[in-house]
Amino acid sequence: MAISFWMLAVVAVIAALGVVLLRNVFRAALSLILCFLVVAGLYITLSADFLAAVQILVYVGAISVLIILAIMMTREVQRGSPNSRFQIPAFIVALLFLEVLVLTLINTPWQISSVPPTAPTTSALANSLFGEGGYLLPVEIAAVLLLSAILGAIVLAREK
Repeated sequence: MAISFWMLAVVAVIAALGVVLLRNVFRAALSLILCFLVVAGLYITLSADFLAAVQILVYVGAISVLIILAIMMTREVQRGSPNSRFQIPAFIVALLFLEVLVLTLINTPWQISSVPPTAPTTSALANSLFGEGGYLLPVEIAAVLLLSAILGAIVLAREK
């Protein structure tokens, strides 16, 4: 299990670097989809089956399709991302952000359980969300808000 975790982690890092470094936007989007899939695999190796299912449904299924549609609607995909005068300041900000992340990672006392869960967590989480006394109404409200935001973005994009 540890070998598969580290193999998936390496693939995830390579895919993430592909997202950042590829000039072709469509190939970068495909690399992002690979990164989403690999992260779902990482969740499976960590016995987080619900998170893996959500990762595949939401990110691989919905977000990736939305990104591909946005790329297809873009006129100048062939040019890729042009060079920007903000590359050096963005690199400096990224380094500072990386430093903050590494310091947080090192200084946080992580509570790690060595025993994986014995039963799948998906049904227990589903009962908590959608069972009696669950959070069905907030989940539905969030879905309606997201749908209205997407429709608003489409309307704004069509007016241009």
